[in-house]
This record gives sequence, structure tokens and C-alpha cells, in this order.
Amino acid sequence: MYSNYQYWREVMPDAVTMPRYFSDNGYWSAGAGKIFHNDQPDPGSWDAYFPSLDRHMPRHHRPRRGTVNMPLFQNMYTAFDWSPIDIPDEETGDYSSVSWVIDRLGEEREDPFFLACGIYRPHLPWYVPQKYFDMFPIDEVQLPPTIPDDLDDVSDRAREIAARAGNYHEHVLAADQWQNAVQGYLASIAYADAMLGRLLDALEESPHGDNTILVVWSDHGWQLGEKEHWRKFALWENLAHSVLFMKVPEGVPGLRAGSVAGARTDRTVSLVDLFPTLLDLSGIPTKEGLDGHSLVPLLKDAEAPWPHPAITTYDFAEFSIRTEDWRYIHYIDGSEELYDHRTDPNEWKNLADDPEHADILAEMKQHIPTDPAPMPRTSYRLAPHHTEPYWSLEDFRRRRRE
Repeated sequence: MYSNYQYWREVMPDAVTMPRYFSDNGYWSAGAGKIFHNDQPDPGSWDAYFPSLDRHMPRHHRPRRGTVNMPLFQNMYTAFDWSPIDIPDEETGDYSSVSWVIDRLGEEREDPFFLACGIYRPHLPWYVPQKYFDMFPIDEVQLPPTIPDDLDDVSDRAREIAARAGNYHEHVLAADQWQNAVQGYLASIAYADAMLGRLLDALEESPHGDNTILVVWSDHGWQLGEKEHWRKFALWENLAHSVLFMKVPEGVPGLRAGSVAGARTDRTVSLVDLFPTLLDLSGIPTKEGLDGHSLVPLLKDAEAPWPHPAITTYDFAEFSIRTEDWRYIHYIDGSEELYDHRTDPNEWKNLADDPEHADILAEMKQHIPTDPAPMPRTSYRLAPHHTEPYWSLEDFRRRRRE
């Protein structure tokens, strides 16, 4: 899997998902909302799903046809939009998903359960009730920190990524919508926080509040004009950096003893670490083929050594490597970026061509996968006429050159 234009079940028809693996090991697994991409519940993964195993999740609200604030995008990507909507929380799709999960938490169960709740916001479009916009008066909205020449020291490939799909930033500036867009994003996050708060309160008040492992995470970060880029499709820090926290009750066999409540760690971990971590904590046998590493050592000691960098891929054969101090990006055309997060958290100065950092660059490059899994042609919408089953690395490079 490399991107959103792929349908994951088509690429990995035999994959055993996390909820399915828990069900196969004695758990009752249920979910609601946006768990898998393309809003597909994947019926084989769950024992129950809201609204049903064969229907998509409740859709986000679109108050009117087309875009509200970005008319230049009418024929490009109409979900890139933001507006308050005149409805109460109770009529929104995420509220319904959370309510269903809350009802499940109120039930007594003999078997252990795996329960997932996917909150759609802050996914685009940023349509949430008016009260969340009111929390962020437009004259108080702060724009993200930027510098005017941020793209001067990156490759043509990186600049292409920043401007792909029609150069969103150019149109946002032309429509004088930068602050309004940031307001819509903040409002959507506040709405998501409110939905999460409902869920956490319900868990605490439920019969399962003291014996349930809780994980909260986001699937990616976001850019709001940094590097003249919007949305999520790139490999820079504020796109690859996501939210993650865990609460593990006392007495969980997999944790054993020694954890510190409320601890924060600056170790660089990855979302692929969640699967082996939850198996470890639950005492379920390890699943073959998992790439992640159990986070139990960090749950015991937030300062424990952690030699594993986070490897992120977006599109075929393009990777970023993140350690606590550095980010390295390798593009399909061979161009590179290197950032020192000790002094440059905004990734404004690309050090890849600096001889003083040649050793760091070489060390980071060692983590790049040398034999990436091939991209199935059947899932690549730009080439449906090809009969070969996979794209090769040279295919992609040739396509970039053309």
C-alpha cells in the first residue's frame, strides 16, 4: 500500500487485520466510523460495525452543492472547503458513531473486546457546528510559521509535490482565505476533541473503565500552507508526525510492573508499532510478518533506549526516516533532504548537500528499504491499460521524467 488511490483489500486480499486477529483469539471486535480508508467497513474484520457490516459510515455533512469558500476549486477537489453548519452536534455523523460505541461500552460482556471508534473530523471538508467556529474568532487566528524562500533549497520533485493537484496555496492566497481555512481546521479539531471527550467520559463511567487498554492516535499530520503546501500528501515533519497516547490499566499481564503513569516520551515511534504492542499487552501470540516493535519497554520506562527510527512512505519508492534528532527524505528521482530537528523544527534548512553532515546522511540512508514491495498496476488509476501486474521502480522514474 502506497497511497489513497489504492484499494487496500485489492492490494492485500488475504491480509488479517488487527480486529480480525483479536477476534480469532477470543475477542469480540466491533467498530464505527472511519477506520479503514475509502469508508469501507471490511466485513471480514469485524463481529459488528456501525451502521452495519455492509454499509459505509455515516457521511460527513455537505451543507450545499460545491464549495463554499473556494470557488476556484469547484472543478478540482470540492471537499477542500470549510464552513459552519447550522445543526446541533447530535445530528452529525461522528456523534452517531461515538454514541454507538458508547452504547457498546455500557454492555456487560463475558469475552474481552476490541472496540474501535473512528472520528471523521478533522478530515475535509471542515463542516462543523457554528459553536466550534466561534471558539476561534477570525481576528485571533494565527497562521503557521513560514519563510518566503522555504522551497528554494529542495528539488524539483519536492516542489512538484508542494504544488500538486493545482497549487492549493496559490488559490488560498488569491481568494484571501488563509486565516479562514486555519479557522475551519481549528474548529474541526475542537469538534473532534468534543467527540473524543464524550467517548472518554463514557469509558470512565462504564463497567470497563478500569480494565481497558486505551489508545488514541491520528493517522497523519497536516500542512496549512507551510512549504506552500496544503493537506497531507508529502513526507515533511508536520505531515508525518501524528498524535499518539496510551493508557494501560494496572495489572495488565503484558505490562507486568514498573510503568509510570502520566509519562511522556520523546522517543520516535511508529503507528506500525501499535499492532505488536497490543498483542504484547494482551498476551496474544505474536502475528507473523509484523514490521513494528512493541512499545511495552517505553510504557515501562519513557527514557528506555529505542534504536528504531520511524520509516514513512508516500507513493512508490519515496521515504522519510525520522530519528529523535533528524529527518531524512529520499525521493524517487534520487533527490534528498536532511533536517536537524535540534535546531530546525520547522525544517527550513535542507542540509543534504552540506559536507559537514555527510556522515549523518549516510547513516540515515541505511534505513531506506532496498527492495520495496512493487506497486500493483491494478490499483494505479493512471494506468488501467497495462497488462503487467506491477510497476517497476524504473517505470516510476520514467514516468517522472516524462
